[in-house]
Amino acid sequence: MQLFKAKQCALSDTALSSSEHLAKGLSRRQFGLTAAAALAMPTALRAHGSPKITSKGTYDITVDRVRIDTGNFRKMGVGYNKSQIPTILRFKEGEEVTINVTNNLRESTSIHWHGLILPFQQDGVPGISFNGIAPGETFTYRFPIQQAGTYWFHSHSGFQEPDGAYGAIVIEPRDGERIRTDRDYVVQLADKHPHPGSRIMRNLKRMPDYYNRSQRTLQTLIEDSRQDSLKAALKDRGMWGRMRMMPTDIEDVQGFTALINGRSTSQNWTGLFRPGEKVRLRIVNSSAMTYFDMRIPGLKMTVVQADGNDVKPVTVDELRVAVAETYDVIVQPRENKVYSIIAESMGRTALVRGTLSPKEGYAGAVPPLRPKPLLTMADMSGMMGGMDMGDHVMQNAGGMQDMTGMDHSAMQGMDHSNMGSATAPAAQAMDNSTMIGMDHSKMEMSAQPAMKGMDHSGMAMSDGGDPFYAPGSGLTPKAYNGGKFLSYKDLRAARPLYRNRAPSRTIELRLTGNMERYIWSINDVKYDDADPIVLNYGERVRIRFINETMMAHPMHLHGMWSIVDTGQGSRNPIKHTVSVQPGTTTDMEVEVDAPGQWAFHCHLSYHADGGMFRKVVVRGHPA
Repeated sequence: MQLFKAKQCALSDTALSSSEHLAKGLSRRQFGLTAAAALAMPTALRAHGSPKITSKGTYDITVDRVRIDTGNFRKMGVGYNKSQIPTILRFKEGEEVTINVTNNLRESTSIHWHGLILPFQQDGVPGISFNGIAPGETFTYRFPIQQAGTYWFHSHSGFQEPDGAYGAIVIEPRDGERIRTDRDYVVQLADKHPHPGSRIMRNLKRMPDYYNRSQRTLQTLIEDSRQDSLKAALKDRGMWGRMRMMPTDIEDVQGFTALINGRSTSQNWTGLFRPGEKVRLRIVNSSAMTYFDMRIPGLKMTVVQADGNDVKPVTVDELRVAVAETYDVIVQPRENKVYSIIAESMGRTALVRGTLSPKEGYAGAVPPLRPKPLLTMADMSGMMGGMDMGDHVMQNAGGMQDMTGMDHSAMQGMDHSNMGSATAPAAQAMDNSTMIGMDHSKMEMSAQPAMKGMDHSGMAMSDGGDPFYAPGSGLTPKAYNGGKFLSYKDLRAARPLYRNRAPSRTIELRLTGNMERYIWSINDVKYDDADPIVLNYGERVRIRFINETMMAHPMHLHGMWSIVDTGQGSRNPIKHTVSVQPGTTTDMEVEVDAPGQWAFHCHLSYHADGGMFRKVVVRGHPA
């Protein structure tokens, strides 16, 4: 492959080792390293098979107003240590850490240590674990490092996180990495928007499709008619229009610039390698709203860790990284050429390219965006919770009225015996696992006159495919080269974290919303109006997510591990963020082993603020 010479940019593309950075004057107390300073720390330089670590470390972080330059636009935002480049904290398993956070803003702030197991008072969520950090004050976090792997941290105050307040955490295992590599890089993704977070939320409240730049036009109607016939295209348009929904509404917020380690494509983040070396990439999705599909054309990626926990290695061509998830992958470039690290938004509205190169000063090729996906009727099947198929009356959320005239002719063979006329709190009689896909989030339920004439002939209810997506979903991922795309079903824990035992109870959480009012909720109740979820220390609980919306929701439980049910028993993958696709039902289990008060929410910033949030109270404590 030809080497592409990189353009000059304001930000340095050279990755310094930690020792080089320390030589420039940083002390141990200032070891809140920037990405530019800590990206190239070879694993070989670390003590492999070292004895148990009992050290203590003190770290300083400042929270500052910073100027953000993406190459496409400039704005003021929030950052750590006076930089738009994400800070990287490097800890060691077994270490006791002290982190002094100084707030240089004119507003309160906080830091949440995403995925870390720690006392709830140190979790950093204002109103739940502490009061926040007032302007001009320094708050000291103290907690033990009880785990290893790749994690991240961010503000849990207002919209500071989408405005830039995020960084990465790399924790070295007590006994060294299970799989040794020659180089080790953090690849932290973000979606930086010209508008501040508060303005984005106001605009979404006023007009939910304000940032949807993918709306269908006359030209797309012409293109669809050429493919499917004019009659079919008009019929499809009419159906979506009657439902006041858009099949292009995959991303709430478009018009952002995608970043890798604080750098856009033009600014070209670069990781160096020597041909034949094994390179570990620690992928962190710190976006406010964007799912990214990751690939490195010409290289296979071997996934070795998900959300900080080791998994049985699985080799893929591409993987989808939900908001707040982390994945560690290993690549081995054998040729003396440049490779492009591509992160493309799930809605195909933005892309960022980083570079793996044997030399400094080069940039990988930038591919065009792939065609935009469209939601299907399968992605709306969650809406059918509570539908009485005899009377065609939607009873869920008090909204859908007479649905006479709906064509169900293509739903032959579908078993409705268990569908019941579900009520809003539970829809307990309905087996949502077979109804994967349909969504209330885009609908003003009370404003829907009727769904008369709705044709479900396009609702694919076939078996097969990825069990974590609705059969026939427009969001089902496909690898760029026709190869393997990572699925949750591919993740197998390298070692069990807990003994395999049956849960004592199941808690059903329906993910609900009203797109026209831009309200997001759980069981049709916003956070402000909701009672806490109460768990008992020592129990094992099954959490059942039923996504009744047309959007994916990355659900994050603070303080405790989420064990995703993939049918592998004690080897089910252990995560801190669980992505629930439109209309699907996804189960996870929780060993309730952390007393205190915890946050539980969708990690899409504007969904959490819109009400898809809960407090979890754990009663009891260790004997």
